[in-house]
Amino acid sequence: MAKAKYTKQSNGYFQTRVWDGTYSEGGKKNYITLRSKKSSKDLEEKVNEHNNAIKERQYVRKTDASFIEYSKAWYLTYKSSLELNGKNMYLNTINKHFKLLTQAIGDTNRSHYITTINSISGTRSKQIADMTFKQIIKSAIRDKLLPASVYDEIFEDAPKIKYKAPEKRPLHDYEKKALSKANFEPMDKAYVFIIFGCGLRRGEAIALSRFDISLERKEISINKAIAFDENNPVLKDTKNYVHRIVPIPDATFPFIEEYVKSLKGTYLFPGANTTYISKSSFDKMWRRIIKAMQAECKETITGLTSHIFRHNYCASLCKQFPAISIKKIAELLGDSEKMVLEVYNHEIEGKIKPIETITKALAL
Repeated sequence: MAKAKYTKQSNGYFQTRVWDGTYSEGGKKNYITLRSKKSSKDLEEKVNEHNNAIKERQYVRKTDASFIEYSKAWYLTYKSSLELNGKNMYLNTINKHFKLLTQAIGDTNRSHYITTINSISGTRSKQIADMTFKQIIKSAIRDKLLPASVYDEIFEDAPKIKYKAPEKRPLHDYEKKALSKANFEPMDKAYVFIIFGCGLRRGEAIALSRFDISLERKEISINKAIAFDENNPVLKDTKNYVHRIVPIPDATFPFIEEYVKSLKGTYLFPGANTTYISKSSFDKMWRRIIKAMQAECKETITGLTSHIFRHNYCASLCKQFPAISIKKIAELLGDSEKMVLEVYNHEIEGKIKPIETITKALAL
């Protein structure tokens, strides 16, 4: 005779704990108690019925909300407090790529996901949409609008989206030569010399006022930044809320000094109708910068961005290791030592000579 799967408890019931198909905010499974007064077999049938109900999407709350409606509510609840760039990334993805997902959130299946991802051009856009879709499904599961089993049903064995970020490179030698020869307009030259000589992020540079620059100490104080909300400049704090002071090198100081003294207003890079430069005006300025550099360069300048100047700054400092420490480089960048080591370790390793150092340190 087969042994009973469940044992009668002191309260007179056969009972067990089963997963209810949902997760807590911490990611742990939520459990409920099933029990039977009749027998172990009766309880086993109840357990099987319960598990089948979860698998067949019966153990969820009902809602008429569509996927796109739920996505917008999810964004407002969980993502609207992000920094502007993060907010725009999620909102643009939902509005642009999920607008045709009008099925009920509870009816979302694998075909909705695959069709959506396949309709998107650009690997990076596909990757962001994939990440956002998965976060929305996880949220719907936590809200008990979908059973947890749906996550695997939709995404298991789905093609992996492989995206390779653009190479983080310093300036090419021909770009540096063009930089020193180019006939820039005064504001354009000030911007280029600041990001080249001080390693500022774009948003940090265009937020500068004359009061952030000490000509006496040859320093720039970085304590704010600009982000673009479509075309409009929005003042915000620096990345990770890290404020810092960066020295202005002698090679770029004379012109920066001249430009600051020539300013009629407060801000280094004002907009035509706004306190700070707009996105469209900045783009025009950057095109002028590239054009001026290209006029002094036989090689074609391609893919040059403000952030490449920042990478050039960091790579140049790393080449001076150990005369300057990793901690100080990170401090000047307003970033972490971990980032410096991860991204620029090859520059640092080239400066380390363990055999010579050990020999010198342990000489008798």
